[in-house]
Amino acid sequence: MAFARRPRATWRLRSRTFELGKYTLVMGVLNVTPDSFSDGGTFFGTNVATARALAMLDEGAAIVDIGGESTRPDAQPVSAQEEMDRVLPVIEAVLRERPECVISVDTYKMETARAAVAAGAEIVNDVSGLVWDPAMVRACTDLRCGVVLMHTRGRPSQWKTQPRPDPEDVLPIVRDALKHRLQHAVAAGVERERVILDPGFGFGKMAEDNYPLLARLDELLELGQPLMVGLSRKSFLGITITRGAAPPPVLNRGNATLAATTAAILAGASVVRVHDVRPALEAARIADAILAAPDATADMWGR
Repeated sequence: MAFARRPRATWRLRSRTFELGKYTLVMGVLNVTPDSFSDGGTFFGTNVATARALAMLDEGAAIVDIGGESTRPDAQPVSAQEEMDRVLPVIEAVLRERPECVISVDTYKMETARAAVAAGAEIVNDVSGLVWDPAMVRACTDLRCGVVLMHTRGRPSQWKTQPRPDPEDVLPIVRDALKHRLQHAVAAGVERERVILDPGFGFGKMAEDNYPLLARLDELLELGQPLMVGLSRKSFLGITITRGAAPPPVLNRGNATLAATTAAILAGASVVRVHDVRPALEAARIADAILAAPDATADMWGR
């Protein structure tokens, strides 16, 4: 069986680099919010959030991704000031304890991105792909940090009512949008070596729409950038587990998360974004070993 030939690449961050492709990097999710779909309120506060970040680093997270605004369906936007009030003290506290660690800030707001990088963050992870805030692309150019460009269809308030694409169109829609957003970022001055792409599972893709995207994930490698995926605890996994019955609570989607995450790695993902670091790291090590095996990425002609 052949798997995707994951490209080797250097991901340039603000002050350091990651070498991608040989080993999967695990990014730990830290939501400093009262209303995130998975763990809203659990880590809402500087002390508890800092403790959680340190625990994820101890479990092997290469990156901790800190966000201060929920993007679940129907979530209420927060101001840049409120977002900064939530995330900046956590970034500063974590870096006091672990100055060598890599922090990513999950934001689509220019003000928050600039403040977080000034506080020591290495990466800006923008779920809108630098679209929702027109000033974000200039900020990322100026900051010379790592950038995650993610694909989203519409805004969270629109997801339940926007038209659904045909299954065969999901991958082309995502690919074409990411291509456009990448070209826009590079044209504005963001260096390609600083950018990785995220197809945005669950962001404007309803239920089974996500499976054609996961099944054809390797086609996104044609864009020439490393891939990150975030499949952790997604609702479409819960729906599949119960075959149409009420999905299990988010904390009971761990096994489904590991299955989907492993599939994504074997299809070309270099970075995986998860809530539960240790299980994901173990799964990633197995997937990496498979990809490193002789002929694991050979095509049917043995090339």
